[in-house]
Amino acid sequence: MNETALIVRASLGDREAFGALVKTYQSPLRRFLLCLCGDAERSNDLAQETFIKAWLNISSFRAASRFSTWLYRIAYNTFYDENRTRKITVDADTLANHLTAATRDIDRSLDFAKALSILQGNEKTAMLLFYMEDFTFVKIAAVMSCPVGTVKSLIFRGKEKLAAYFKNEK
Repeated sequence: MNETALIVRASLGDREAFGALVKTYQSPLRRFLLCLCGDAERSNDLAQETFIKAWLNISSFRAASRFSTWLYRIAYNTFYDENRTRKITVDADTLANHLTAATRDIDRSLDFAKALSILQGNEKTAMLLFYMEDFTFVKIAAVMSCPVGTVKSLIFRGKEKLAAYFKNEK
């Protein structure tokens, strides 16, 4: 069954159809949230909260964007809403440990995790969506609720910061 049919069925209360959507998106969504928060348990909780919010609001999905864009927007909002209430900081070592468990190339993941810690929140989000999730500028702009030009600037600045970081690490 295609994604559109699953969305329609889920909006009519079909839990199996929504379960199929969850199965499709749970791994990439958890990876995205893990990279944002640096804590596997917290990323699982945030993903679960995201899917609950999506289930409760699936009837409001109007296909003005792709379902994945809508879902990632919910995840992004859930993460930032929780951060505003908890004010949790993530150190580079914690993020590196979690990314190492998720990747095969240990040295590269440690460098990447430490490098990510130098990026500001929006730069980090834009970079993760662009490079890890292969989102387009337009899709990132929809997830982050900002102009495409802002996304391009965030990615440009993020790349410059990462390049400088890796240049100094050598």
